[in-house]
Amino acid sequence: MQDVPADFRPWLATLIALVLATVLTLVLRQVFNRVYRDDEGMRNAIGKARLPFFLTVTLAGAAISTTTLVSPSELPFTVSFLLWAALVVSLAWLLVVVLSLVEATLLAKYEKDHLNEVSRFSRMKTQVTLIRRVITAVVLLIAVAAILLLIPQVRAVGAGLLASAGLVSVIAGLAVQGTLSNVFAGLQIAFTEAVRVDDTVVVEAQQGVIEDITLTYVVVRTADGRRIILPSTYFTTTPFENWSRGTAELNGNIVLDLNWTAPVDEIRRRVTQLLESTDLWDGRTNSVQVTDAIGGMLKLTIVVSARNSGDLWELKNFIRERVTKELQQNFPEALPRPAAYPPAAPAK
Repeated sequence: MQDVPADFRPWLATLIALVLATVLTLVLRQVFNRVYRDDEGMRNAIGKARLPFFLTVTLAGAAISTTTLVSPSELPFTVSFLLWAALVVSLAWLLVVVLSLVEATLLAKYEKDHLNEVSRFSRMKTQVTLIRRVITAVVLLIAVAAILLLIPQVRAVGAGLLASAGLVSVIAGLAVQGTLSNVFAGLQIAFTEAVRVDDTVVVEAQQGVIEDITLTYVVVRTADGRRIILPSTYFTTTPFENWSRGTAELNGNIVLDLNWTAPVDEIRRRVTQLLESTDLWDGRTNSVQVTDAIGGMLKLTIVVSARNSGDLWELKNFIRERVTKELQQNFPEALPRPAAYPPAAPAK
């Protein structure tokens, strides 16, 4: 490096950093592709880190070389600022991608180890995702602060602002009071497990599934595909139903109105056969009872159970369709007769 003219040393050092970044990126790519050769999802997630890693290594080498080989008086401020700002941005980008990669790795391993424990995986997913978002927000905040501190004028202003920090903190606290309350409510939701991702809840008189929990709001997906966006404070201040609290297992009722001639014992036997023939039933609850007999009609209630709300919905429809179809075919007299329509007027 001593034999290289002073004007070309920064460029040579930057070229060396570029070559080193390229070699490291290619080597790590091959290593991770070999380690996760059977996991396409992990390979795709790791692939997202290649570009920010390459940029970070290259810019770090360039920044170090220019700092050590060029005197501050010879290096224009604009070039120095852009170089260090780009390094901060690329490093923050890399950290955000690595956080997402760590989240994907933890969730994939946890799901594999607890394949049949849906509630535990939902709890883990909610907490890990929220922690990742909190750390991501902190990383981005630090990156913005670091870029601003690269500007001498901003550092000078910062010293003056510290003198009035008390007033600023009061104003800022009043300005973001609602946002902070939602952030703390989001953290409370994640770690007290009031709701978790994939829980079945009833909010605003509507049933839905928790689709996403962020720092400030919760997304509830209804059965018809709509999304209800609720602030995190809703779940800490407003009563709501959580059908998956503690366990995702649910019971459901199927109510049929039948005539007095309905073969209850035959229906009970057939419901048992149908439940045993499908994987939707979790084996816990199977009950067929006459729960009312008034007005010339029997009210037959079939109670079944499933592992989660989705399976319960499918199971109830399956039992209802099969039972009514077989009654139509084999015991039509057991079905209530619809009211007769008035005779059509004679044609003129």
